[in-house]
Formats: sequence, structure tokens, C-alpha cells
Amino acid sequence: MTSKNRTLRAKDYQLTEVSDCRWRIEATGDMLVPGEVYGDETILEALLADVDEAKEWNALVQIRNVASLPGIVSASLAMADVHPGYGFPIGGVGAFDPAEGGVVTVAGVGFDVNCGVRTLRTPLVAADVEAQKEELADALFRTVPAGVGSTGELRLSLPEVDEVLVRGAEFAVERGYGRPEDLVFVEEGGRMAGADPGAVSKTARERQHRQVGTLGSGNHYLEVQVVDSIFDAAAAAAYGLAEGQVVISIHTGSRALGHQIGTDYLKVLEQASKKYGIPIRERELVGAPIESPEGRRYLSAVSAGMNCAFANRQVLGALARRALRRVFGLAEERIEVLYEVAHNNVKFEDHEVEGRRRRLLVHRKGATRAFGPGHPDVPEAYRAVGQPVLVGGTMGTASWILAGTATAMQQTFGSACHGAGRHLSRQQSLKKWRGEQVVRELESRGILIRAPSMRGVAEEAPGAYKDVDVVVDSMERAGVSRKVARLRPLVCVKG
Repeated sequence: MTSKNRTLRAKDYQLTEVSDCRWRIEATGDMLVPGEVYGDETILEALLADVDEAKEWNALVQIRNVASLPGIVSASLAMADVHPGYGFPIGGVGAFDPAEGGVVTVAGVGFDVNCGVRTLRTPLVAADVEAQKEELADALFRTVPAGVGSTGELRLSLPEVDEVLVRGAEFAVERGYGRPEDLVFVEEGGRMAGADPGAVSKTARERQHRQVGTLGSGNHYLEVQVVDSIFDAAAAAAYGLAEGQVVISIHTGSRALGHQIGTDYLKVLEQASKKYGIPIRERELVGAPIESPEGRRYLSAVSAGMNCAFANRQVLGALARRALRRVFGLAEERIEVLYEVAHNNVKFEDHEVEGRRRRLLVHRKGATRAFGPGHPDVPEAYRAVGQPVLVGGTMGTASWILAGTATAMQQTFGSACHGAGRHLSRQQSLKKWRGEQVVRELESRGILIRAPSMRGVAEEAPGAYKDVDVVVDSMERAGVSRKVARLRPLVCVKG
């Protein structure tokens, strides 16, 4: 779409709409590249209001900071679910060229390494679940360990943890959790190359002793959803989706191990930033040149953390199948992995920039890979329509399945939004809602919640998030992703 040349301003920020729902901050000061933000006017005005109110934690400031990092390519990007994070905005994407002194940064991955979503396709329809909803909610809550410090049925020795860090989801399949066919529909096949357990501290590895196969807390969840609308019939058919069909979505990451990796490497990369003369604009925005010993070691640790998350979601998918078998008598093979994709990671990828193919290190922080049609990394069954993009909403609103596009490959290094994006902090949410109140209100709308903590429910109240439909609509208007199916929650097990 052509530029409307509209501008929005706040203090020393000016954003110009270069095409529908795509806005640019021109490079000024220390910025090496422009900033680009996706979203409609309501999303942009909220970001600018944070500037006018002089909020210290500010996504637009963070977009500028990322644009000032050495070796960044094209632009510092923010998807429509953007909000402030630690150093990097949530919804942020940055690609760095190792040949031009590009860096790797803790902030561009975050502390929940390889947090992501797995969606399982079932043969059930909404009426099946409605007839046994309470039983299903209880079965899932009993079967899937959730909450702070939750532990699973797998008890791993330190050598076994190391094996998880190298082999990822393959380890879980070998232990009887799921099937080899599942891995065809997992990003990277459920196993990142280059992982080195030796780059992960003993403290981090010990913390994972009983956490493979656990949901965790915060915004993590397991949700039973029904497809309430189909928007792209061809893509939905390729993905095996139909209106009224029930799916299960699991949102979690690498648990305590991933958090410890982030904590450990903050110190390592802080020293590296000073050693290599990289300005530290925010505590978590420390980094090291990609090809430096510190940079390579961090990447090896992150790859290990990613494999931990792949194994975790593989086990959780098997536990969800177990609960469905108990309630509905479904055989495991009838519950298939539709797709699994992450939204907190960093990986080498080949992208075309200004007509030249380049090997880049792409950070996605609260942003989802969204490769377009024909890309060899998209499973063959989906290649003609593009990669599924799994977008989580809230326990009281819709989630979405989108498809990646050619435009995403051209503009965002094959990336799209990952969720609704918060507009209230957890502390603000606690002041505004009580968990019991949220549970009752959602139950009155036919959505059953099971959670180990009412405080956690209050922190994740649907009103604390942006309107996910607006976020998704913005990404589609920009051409970065394409709506395939809208999912409505029926049961949610909260972390």
C-alpha cells in the first residue's frame, strides 16, 4: 500500500506512516538505522503518550536504543503488540551482520529463552467439550504441572539435563512423550544446532532437574480453544482446521534454566560491552560482537536453553494428550501437532537485503517467526500457504492463527507479532482486579479457569492486555501476516 504521509509526534519523536500500519522513526543521533513500528493509530498514540508522560520504561526509547547497536541491519523493528521490555521492546526484532561488527545481546532474547506456543489439532468439536467441560478442565489441571516452582514427573540427573540441552524435543520423544512425527511441525525440528551444555552454568542446569514438562507461571498457559471463524479457507485447509474444531494451545518456555542463562550472561556481556566499547544504554542491552569468544559462548548457551524449551513443550503436549485420552478416549495419534513456534530467541538466518543474500543473526524478543510461502524451512504440508504464526490472546479473548507472507520476508526478516501485548503492568493489574473476580466473570461467559494462584490470575486479567484483534488486524493491513483462523477460549489452565 502507498504511504499516506501522516505523522504522529510527541516531544522529540516523529513517526511517519510509510505504508498502511507501518511507521518510521528516522535515524537521528546515535541511531545507525531507522526505527519501524507496526500498528494502527491507537497503538502508536499509546506509545507516544508514554513519551509525553515521560515514562522511564518506554518502548520508543528502546527502539531507538536497539537502532544504535553495532552492526544492525535495515531497521530496529517493533511489531503491533509492542510494549516496553528489558532493554529490547517486547515485539522487537533486530538483525545483525557478523561481517559488520554485529552484536548479540541478552535483551534481544530475554530471560524466558525460547518461550513459544505449541498448538495441537484435535478431532473434537465445541459440543464435545461443552458436554464434559468441567471434567476436562480438572483433568488438564491435574495432569499438567503449573505454577511457580512446579515440578514434573521427569526426574533428570545432571548428565540427562545436558542431553536435553543438546537434543531438545528428540530427548522427550525417546522417553515416550509424543511421536517422532510431531517434530516435523516444530520450528527447527525441535532441536537447535550449536548447543553446548558447558556454556550453561551448573546452577542453571541443576534448576532444570524436575522442570521439564511443567507450565510455569506468569503469562504461561494451556488453553482449550474452538475455531470460531475461518478467514483464509486455503490456508485453513492446509493447516487441517475447520470452523467449530477444538485445538489445544500450550504457551511456555525454558523455565528456570532459561532465566538463569539470562542472569548469568548479563554479567558476562556487561564486561564484554566494556571490553569492546559497546555503549550500555540500558542494563539488559549489554552485548558482545557475534564472533567474539563471549558472543559465541552466549549463543551456545541460548541454543541449549532453546532445546530445553522444545523438550518442555514436547512433554506438555504428551500430557495434554493423556488428559484428552482419559476424558474422551482419544487415541494419541488423533491429536496432532499443528505447529510449534517460538518468540524469544536468536538465530542465524539467510535474508535478502537490498538485493543481496546475507547471513544475519536475527533477534526476536516477543516476536514470532513468520516465513512466507515457498520458504524451505516451512513444513512441506504448509509451504504453499506460508508458515503458521501462533498468536496468543488472553484467557478471556481470542487467539489467532496467521500465515507468514512474502512481505514479511521483505520487511521484517520473516517476523510477526506474538500476542496481544500488555498495556498495564502486573502491579497495576493487581490493584485493579482480584483473581476470584476474574474467574467468576469468565465463567459467566463460558470460560473455565484453573490456576494454582489467584494472584497470578489477577496479574493476567484480560483487561491488562491490548485488543489482540486490533494487533492482528494491523499486521494484516501491513501485509506482514494473513489471518487464517480466530480461536475462542473454552478452558484455560493458568501458570
